[in-house]
Amino acid sequence: MKIDDIDRKILAVLQGDATIALDSLGEKVGLSRNACWRRIKALESDGVIAGRITLLNSEKIGYGLTVFMQVRATRLDEDWLDGFRRAVVDNPEILGVYRMSGDYDYLLRVQVPDVAGYDALCRKLTSQASLAGVSASFVLEEVKHTTALPL
Repeated sequence: MKIDDIDRKILAVLQGDATIALDSLGEKVGLSRNACWRRIKALESDGVIAGRITLLNSEKIGYGLTVFMQVRATRLDEDWLDGFRRAVVDNPEILGVYRMSGDYDYLLRVQVPDVAGYDALCRKLTSQASLAGVSASFVLEEVKHTTALPL
């Protein structure tokens, strides 16, 4: 699908506020309400818009500590990978899992209440998946966090 300048404007506005009324969106991008709706539906059906979510303030719901965990696998065969995938999916505190190049095999982005919560998650994860090594970095200050992609 080719994304034109109007689609980019629509996407930029929606990335900032997916709850915006179609009338307001139309005013911002120079289209009618119906034209905006049709473009949004096309962007959704083409998979450009993957979903609409509500972002929560992690501190206000008691999950104020962000941790990046680096995990080294004991082996990388299908049995291990299946077990590891199940373990990370089964733990809702694990928000992102990325297979990496370098010294560690995976990088995990984790949100927990505190250091004790991290320790409990780490113990649980290591009991669910055979890991050769785990290293953690605790976020001291979040300088920038966005879900908006550059358009």
